[in-house]
Amino acid sequence: MPYIQTVTGQVPPDTLDFCHCHEHLMIRKGQSFLVNEALCIDSYDKTRAELEQFRKAGGSTVVDAQPTGCGRDAEALCLLGHETGIQIIASTGFHKMVFYPQEHWIFNMGKEALATLFIQELTEGMYADGDYNLPIHSVDARAGILKCAYDTCGLTAQYKKLFDAAICASVHTGAPLMVHIEQGAPALALISYLDKKKMPLDRVIFCHMDRAVQDLSVHKEVCRQGIYLEYDTIGRFKYHSDRREAEIFAAMLDAGYENQLLFSLDTTRERLKCYTPEGIGLTYILDTFLPLLTDAGITEEQIRKISCANCRRILTINQVI
Repeated sequence: MPYIQTVTGQVPPDTLDFCHCHEHLMIRKGQSFLVNEALCIDSYDKTRAELEQFRKAGGSTVVDAQPTGCGRDAEALCLLGHETGIQIIASTGFHKMVFYPQEHWIFNMGKEALATLFIQELTEGMYADGDYNLPIHSVDARAGILKCAYDTCGLTAQYKKLFDAAICASVHTGAPLMVHIEQGAPALALISYLDKKKMPLDRVIFCHMDRAVQDLSVHKEVCRQGIYLEYDTIGRFKYHSDRREAEIFAAMLDAGYENQLLFSLDTTRERLKCYTPEGIGLTYILDTFLPLLTDAGITEEQIRKISCANCRRILTINQVI
């Protein structure tokens, strides 16, 4: 029976409604904080309040994109799912190497062991530790997606190892693969690699291309290959205006890719209202951005696909694991 794996258990796909496909709800203070102080989201009460506001505004589901070993708080995510009623889909996998200390186990572990770890988190339970030492303690809550990162350095030996492990875990479990695309990273080269490794491209999401790649012909080629695009440069005015973001959505919809678009906010501490009063908060898309999409000529049916139907399709796991 097809299902979506949340931190509170497996749910039927048709229970998923309005969904953000790439957020960060809890990040422990660690290496990520040393890189960027906004990458510390460590107050359970503030995050719970943020999620409760999201639910009251009409939100249903959030994909938390913090993978294992770099600040993910699996125990908090599980409790948040139970206490707020929000369907939280957690991530295993890996982030950019800058977010791990130099002596971190992710650099020394082989791809077979990494694949085993990712599969365990998808099928048995996530590790609650592992930010510095090898993870030992696990919780019953399972991850429901694989997060990967593609940096400007491209497919170095380290990244090839990690992608190979993630592809193995995805193919074995049926879980989708979500890829952070860094600004300047050659997105089309990654597609060639994924295809060569027999990764089903219709089980892949490329994130952040609305700020990472300016040329929309590249976006269209990504979609032509069957990959989903998750756009989240919404309320991120250092990159471009929300009106420009709506124009990007409109252009991709006009090109015929309404079944492959997703959206989110890619929140950090400074973007969450309950942490930073001037932040936009998790309700920003519902309250502010959807009217701009409507003004740009995007229909209610298309918005429903972006916010719900497409999310159900990519997040659904069809394999029995």
